[in-house]
Amino acid sequence: MSLRRAYLLIFIILLIDQVSKIYIKTNFVLGEEVEVFKWFKILFIENEGMAWGTKIPGEYGKLILTVFRIFAVFGIGYWLYDSIKKHSSTYLVVAISLILAGAAGNIIDSVFYGVIFDDSYNNLATLFAPEHYGTWFHGKVVDMLYFPIWEGYLPTWLPVWGGQQFKFFNAIFNFADMAISTGVGILIVFNKKAFNKH
Repeated sequence: MSLRRAYLLIFIILLIDQVSKIYIKTNFVLGEEVEVFKWFKILFIENEGMAWGTKIPGEYGKLILTVFRIFAVFGIGYWLYDSIKKHSSTYLVVAISLILAGAAGNIIDSVFYGVIFDDSYNNLATLFAPEHYGTWFHGKVVDMLYFPIWEGYLPTWLPVWGGQQFKFFNAIFNFADMAISTGVGILIVFNKKAFNKH
């Protein structure tokens, strides 16, 4: 796969990711939910941290996370360039491109959204608002894809979790997260093809 095609794939994913996030941010109030199907909902939340809202504690936690993500994207970018230069497998190049696009998509939120949007709490956010909700490198990542496929009580014979309420699956994510997960999935499932030396 050529570098040009990899860039095109990254650009398409970034475009879908950012258009969807800006649409949700400017058309949904924080916490608003729309049921598409019983098992698929659009639910607008904002994430200040990592997966499942995990945060680095302390005053500079968000800044540390954002800076780390930026360095990680440069590292992944070099990995992509090096893999294409070495004529690595298409599986590997596609996987790296997906991971890079997803990471870059969430970095855009973290770096810029705090200074180009106003607050989404109890009102629709405005793009390029005069009064913004945060500062550079302290933006919140927009999540909206929610798939509550099954909810109920686990069988009582199960050890530890038996009889407890369970929802599959309770994560709320965005297209950037989906790209990262798909890329990692390709590396795991097609490991031998992705890292084939020939």
